[in-house]
Amino acid sequence: MCIKESLRLHPPVLLISRCCSQDVMLPDGRVIPKGNICVISIFGVHHNPSVWPDPEVYNPFRFDPENPQKRSPLAFIPFSAGPRNCIGQTFAMSEMKVALALTLLRFRVLPDDKEPRRKPELILRAEGGLWLRVEPLSRVAQ
Repeated sequence: MCIKESLRLHPPVLLISRCCSQDVMLPDGRVIPKGNICVISIFGVHHNPSVWPDPEVYNPFRFDPENPQKRSPLAFIPFSAGPRNCIGQTFAMSEMKVALALTLLRFRVLPDDKEPRRKPELILRAEGGLWLRVEPLSRVAQ
């Protein structure tokens, strides 16, 4: 839940483009004709207040499997979606879980005092990098 919420707030890729393989009817009645290239803002979808209440607030319980989800499965697309999604997304999620678990077993991770600023490039980065303080856990605490 924590990893998914982090990916919602800070998706690795900000936008994707797709060519419409058929006419797409929008909710307001307008039509995107077949053959048009559309740019989809993953960042915009993940921060849409009509889908995500308080979209700038970090709330991992948005992804609690016990709560029925009332949103579209396409409301959360950190690795894209459909036939052109990331083929490594299952591996990436597994790798993040293992790396996070092994880190938290050995260290206390604290944020730096400075608030990071988003720096959108081909992928989303933090301006000046993300700085964390890492303190080893004592053997007694383990």
